[in-house]
Amino acid sequence: MFPLGSVLLPGMLLPLHVFEERYRKMIDDVLAATAADPQRPAEFGVCLIERGSEVGGGDVRSAVGCMAHILEGQQTDDGRWALLSVGDRRVRITEWLDDDPYPMAIVEDWPDPPTPSPSDDRLDEIERVVRRVGALASELGSPGLPADLEFSSDIVLRSYQLTVMSPLGSLDRQRLLAAPDVVARTDLLADLLAEQEDLMRAQLALGDPDPGHDE
Repeated sequence: MFPLGSVLLPGMLLPLHVFEERYRKMIDDVLAATAADPQRPAEFGVCLIERGSEVGGGDVRSAVGCMAHILEGQQTDDGRWALLSVGDRRVRITEWLDDDPYPMAIVEDWPDPPTPSPSDDRLDEIERVVRRVGALASELGSPGLPADLEFSSDIVLRSYQLTVMSPLGSLDRQRLLAAPDVVARTDLLADLLAEQEDLMRAQLALGDPDPGHDE
């Protein structure tokens, strides 16, 4: 497990510079296991540090996380790793094990239940708000959304993609990751986006470039 100060969501890219000794060993072990058994995915779990630091341990960790699948990895001469991973699937952490030699836990996959599902019209409406809020964020000095941005036709993945593209802090993203189903996630996302849009419009009216965050 790799506790971080940010939230990983399914479908989200995660670049990492792995320099701490215990996590370097974790990546070594993950890749060695995949090399020995090509059927075994090169993956590790990621969870949010709710309180504490990424370095040194002693942190308080979220019970809901995401598996990260390693896409690319390059190791330096001194053993550090430059990784590019992608969020694969949501998991619940049922038990933390020893942190020696690195954090480990027993996890279970936590897919969204097959029903209920939001309508396409509901998702289209939220997508329009995401694009509108992205444009407001750009006016406030943040990077805008790509003009050719397209979302998946898969409802669950689309709900996560909309979350990734929304200008939200880690605590809000964790709430969305932990939503019980895709309807609850999209409803919460719509509420959070409405708050962000109101805040950004107020900041623009006041000429303040910092819209603020939840963390």
